[in-house]
Amino acid sequence: MVAYLVKKLLKMLFTIWVVTTLIFVLIRMMPSNPVDRYIEEQMVVYGIGYEEATLRAQSLFSMELDEPIWKQYLSFLSDVANFDFGQSLLSPGVDVMSIIAARLPWTLFTVGMGLLLSFIIGISVGALMAMKRDRWYEPVVSGFASFLSAIPDFLIAIFLLLIFGVFTYGMGHTIIPITSLRGNYSMFVTPGWNAGFILDVLLHGLLPILTYMFSQLGIWILLMKGSTTSTLNTDYVQIAKVRGLRQSTILVNYVGRNAMLPIVTEFAMRLGFIIGGSLIIEQLFVYQGIGLELLNATNGRDYPLMQGIFLIMTSAIVLCNFLAEILYVVLDPRIKLKKKVRENG
Repeated sequence: MVAYLVKKLLKMLFTIWVVTTLIFVLIRMMPSNPVDRYIEEQMVVYGIGYEEATLRAQSLFSMELDEPIWKQYLSFLSDVANFDFGQSLLSPGVDVMSIIAARLPWTLFTVGMGLLLSFIIGISVGALMAMKRDRWYEPVVSGFASFLSAIPDFLIAIFLLLIFGVFTYGMGHTIIPITSLRGNYSMFVTPGWNAGFILDVLLHGLLPILTYMFSQLGIWILLMKGSTTSTLNTDYVQIAKVRGLRQSTILVNYVGRNAMLPIVTEFAMRLGFIIGGSLIIEQLFVYQGIGLELLNATNGRDYPLMQGIFLIMTSAIVLCNFLAEILYVVLDPRIKLKKKVRENG
């Protein structure tokens, strides 16, 4: 087991290094850079000469973008090894980690809540549909789940905007004051662990949470239904039925535990994508999370901030995949048995 963990850990670190290197190169292949954009803005908007604008850019930006790319890369690796992502180019003097620390919790909140709600509802409905395959509503629910899983999340966000921001407003029955839900919370509330602030945060995050929930709900229903259906056909479940055990006992003790094995590992893998959030969703709802911050950094060519966010996202995805593999080995004793059989020849 120790050798297995070490091998997986080395593979994880290698993957992070490869992806980070690709991101570093691709970012610098983008047209223009923050220095060129700043010089152009000073010349066009403020009428400043090229030389003066260049001097201002050199004093403002801390990165030496004129250096050879391999020197920039070595400097970048050295900083990452010391957990130093540098300072934002668009916000001079502000550390990248402080920006990420300020935006990341909001994305974790909305995407995490959406994932958790979709998971709980999805596995419950999926298990029920597998047990009720002979009922008339089973194909209706399964068809609806397939429909949900095929719709992109940004289309679901647009539907929610139309429903709560256009149709209900036009009918004079505003359920959610969507026009005032910009940002993560209202300016008139006092941040802290108080009821007013918590309710206001939930209200501002409601539509992004619903978007993430509906975008993943159909996947969990179909996965749980398929896993439960295959488990129902196993020999030990048939023996339990012959023994006369109650259906609820069979569902919980025999079916649920084994059907959840691939579902739990899939959940662990999807946890990694929480960090990335959704650029389009947070832009549509003007929700100030890490996705919207990445979008702004990309538009402004803020290299250090882009590199920091991408590195956090990559590390989270790779780490959660690593944890999913470990979790599957721990939950399924058959894998351990197979390994022992191979070791013993």
